[in-house]
Amino acid sequence: MPDQTPQTRTPKVYVIQGRGQRDYAECQTALDRVPARMESVPFIGDAAEVIERTGDADALVVSSSPVTRRVMEALEGLKVVVRTGVGYDVIDVPAATELGVVVVNVPDIWVREVANHALALLLAWNRRIVVLDREIRAGVWSGRVPGAVTGSLHGETVGIVGLGNIGSAFARRVAALETHVIACDPYVDDARFKALGVERADLATVAARSDYVSVHTLLNGETRGLIDEAFLRRMKPTACLINTSRGPVVDEAALARALEQGWLAGAALDVFEAEPLAADSPLRRLDNVIFTPHAAYFSSPAVAQVPRRCGEEVARVLTKERPLHVVNPEVYAPGHRRRGP
Repeated sequence: MPDQTPQTRTPKVYVIQGRGQRDYAECQTALDRVPARMESVPFIGDAAEVIERTGDADALVVSSSPVTRRVMEALEGLKVVVRTGVGYDVIDVPAATELGVVVVNVPDIWVREVANHALALLLAWNRRIVVLDREIRAGVWSGRVPGAVTGSLHGETVGIVGLGNIGSAFARRVAALETHVIACDPYVDDARFKALGVERADLATVAARSDYVSVHTLLNGETRGLIDEAFLRRMKPTACLINTSRGPVVDEAALARALEQGWLAGAALDVFEAEPLAADSPLRRLDNVIFTPHAAYFSSPAVAQVPRRCGEEVARVLTKERPLHVVNPEVYAPGHRRRGP
């Protein structure tokens, strides 16, 4: 390839795959208008390797690879980082803002999928679907739903931690099952609570009153370990905790103790503090937990949109347009120094 001056250089976009490989051809199609060149690389779990593999990046598209301050300082040409989903905890957003790097997420693709998955986990626990399946496979035909008090779902209280887009979608779904819905979210105004017919409550009240607690908050410094021992001890011994948000929002060691000692009846988890879930995790020994492998987001139509949507957001930044979903809008404030073409 002939040498290029900074004015004529073709921008380079790296897609760092998640743990599963996807076809990002539609990302390149979206970038053709810049024009920019995309390169897809396998999952990278180490910041130093991100730097090594993507040193000439103008843009990164990441699923779960770390984009730390060190990465952004080393990648001097980096202008934008796009996270392929809602959460952006793998990106050091304050550092990005300081360095003038635009951070973008794609918050609207997975809303229905995650809300549906959370509801599916609630119903699977309520109806003991996993247990019944195992019983039949073992040759047991009981003709009943096992457990001391199980099978009913009308009039119970469902608590939601985080009433954002996904939490709101879950609230609408679970309310249709004739439940009473309460939620804790200090950043959502009363108008949304009223529109959804959801009662506002503080975190301690959600823990104490709920028959089911579903967690739908982003992971950040405020929410890390939010569902801790104190929260779990307040829960009813018949209650179930559902988490489809981020694993570190829940103190996993405290949850294992709670399930072993009967502070609550069960849990249904799609996300974990470390993924994949370690073979020696105490949670694996418990039969009152339902596991899914961080798959709540997944549907074929939703996944198919990701490459194009990420490419479009990168193209906007590289052509001096503002992306649709900016995580750190401070970079667009007057006088703020932003990296850019």
